[in-house]
Amino acid sequence: MTEMGAGSSTERERSAARSGWVLATVCLCQLVVVLDISVVNVALPEIGRDLGFAPGDLSWVVNAYTLVFGGLLLLGGRVADLFGHRRAVIAGLLLFGVASLMGGFAQSPGQLVAARAGQGLAAAVLAPISLTLIMVTFAEGAPRRRALGSWSMVAISGGAVGVLLGGVLTDLLNWRWVMFVNVPLVALAVPLALASVLAGGGSSRRLDLGGALLGTAAMTVLVFGLLETEKHPWGSPRTLGTLSGAVTLAAVFVVWERRSAAPLVRLSVLAPRTVWLANVLSLLVGAATVAGFYFASLFLQHVLDYGPLAAGVAFLPFCGGAVLGSFAASRFVGRVDGRLLIGGGLAMGGVGLMWFGSLSPESTFLSGFLGPSLVASVGIGLSVMANTAMGTSGVTKGEAGLVSGLLNASRQCGGSIGLAALSTLAVTVTGNASTADPTAALAEGYARAFLVIGACALAAALLAVCLVPRLGTSETENV
Repeated sequence: MTEMGAGSSTERERSAARSGWVLATVCLCQLVVVLDISVVNVALPEIGRDLGFAPGDLSWVVNAYTLVFGGLLLLGGRVADLFGHRRAVIAGLLLFGVASLMGGFAQSPGQLVAARAGQGLAAAVLAPISLTLIMVTFAEGAPRRRALGSWSMVAISGGAVGVLLGGVLTDLLNWRWVMFVNVPLVALAVPLALASVLAGGGSSRRLDLGGALLGTAAMTVLVFGLLETEKHPWGSPRTLGTLSGAVTLAAVFVVWERRSAAPLVRLSVLAPRTVWLANVLSLLVGAATVAGFYFASLFLQHVLDYGPLAAGVAFLPFCGGAVLGSFAASRFVGRVDGRLLIGGGLAMGGVGLMWFGSLSPESTFLSGFLGPSLVASVGIGLSVMANTAMGTSGVTKGEAGLVSGLLNASRQCGGSIGLAALSTLAVTVTGNASTADPTAALAEGYARAFLVIGACALAAALLAVCLVPRLGTSETENV
């Protein structure tokens, strides 16, 4: 009995240690994904000067990553389910590392844009697999809640860390280090993954090639159309044609998946209220957070005249608030009514984001930026972790990658839609501002965008209060 007890204790210790290494791998994967969404932003002027980008083309340093990442998320979410967890995470990490090296050594605009597209391809695999590994490694309950708390903390604060790191590297070294910084992260994550991630998850079922092509085409055309609204107005024939094409492709994709014997996306996985509602909320939160980061960064640099390093440091309170909110949510999920936790967190985030709408050229960091940063970040940290826990609860291991890909795709799609729409709004308001002072006009446009961003978060809060199941309600309840 003693030997058996000792053996069981040793097995539990080994399992706990492996779970800890898996969580470290997951957080590193998520970090490189969210870091690269924002780390290049403050380095763009130096990149343009060094590589000789033509006017109007510099945005593709960001758009190449966003376009490929968003377009391939549905397929990326299925990779691990079909080909195995270890293969997926190692392949994604190695591709990210190679693409980052290529970007750091790029000698022309085309080379850098291609490298960013490679990073986007890797991210489309890594983002879903990071959440999938949590779902298959940690049992539902306290262990999964704690793991999701760490994952959510990285997912939310990683964007702010990217702004900070981009400013530090650009100011102290040069722009190439915003690409090279991923290499040591990948070098650390690969051996961790080899040692801890199991080879499970593979399926002998063949890939739904038609569904993969249609789903990828629909997402890619949609994201491309949204990104191009910077150059072509929403009502222009080109934009309307592109977005109509995306809707048509999505409709064909749905018909194909309904008739497929082995669909890429089993549409019935969206039937439970908790799954489809979590995706809707992720769409709205993605719109609010991506646009919020973007306009906050612009306000600091263009209105308050912060340099890259100072702008990055100004985001530190947001990081701290996101950590606090995610940590609190990991303790409250399962104990506090989900409507209160998700809805309350979103309401708090909405109030903080609308508070940003009061910023003006006379604002300072302490009087205008610190308060809304803390309120918004804590609220978003609470809601994102709790919403992710709701959306992944009760999902079978065979569908873990699919659900992870859907949640990530919803957040990415929401971010693209929100940023495109609100950028147009901000430009319009700035152009029609009541002041001749260009700085004040910019501040007016940013403020209007923040008010709409906050309203988006408050709408998500109302939806959560009305529809999130009460504590103890079956996670697979349908409506």
